[in-house]
Amino acid sequence: MTSASTPGVRACTTGGGRPAFVVNVEVFLRRDDRWLLIRRGAREAHAPGVLAGVGGKVEIEGAGVDVLEETARREVMEEIGVDITEIGLTYVESTFFVTDDGDPVINVTFSGRMPDQARPVPAAVLEVAETVWLTLAEAEADPDCPPWTLRMLRRMTS
Repeated sequence: MTSASTPGVRACTTGGGRPAFVVNVEVFLRRDDRWLLIRRGAREAHAPGVLAGVGGKVEIEGAGVDVLEETARREVMEEIGVDITEIGLTYVESTFFVTDDGDPVINVTFSGRMPDQARPVPAAVLEVAETVWLTLAEAEADPDCPPWTLRMLRRMTS
């Protein structure tokens, strides 16, 4: 079944018939003029091998107050082993997209400063192939940096 307003998108609904979406949170962390990006794992169902911010889905366990910010902090710890509990997160934007396998997603993006002592590493090796530090110009020159990641970097750098 597809949505009448977005061709090719499966209509996902709740038991009550209301629209349902995956809620994803993405975090872009900065140190000086460089942004930390991850290279998504080759076996990821959506956008394998491309550069992105750190992120993942909101989960039922732990959902409550500040669920988006808490999801951001959890995902950063799970994916790159960095504790950003004390780091302020700034809301950047929310967008809608459809995954490569057809799931409708609401993506909420935050930015923040990477803690000085933090040394990010791929902690979830199936999801994160590597971590890289890039300036906006370096990201623009990288063929694995998709348009949506570049849009975010440009927005946060301007």
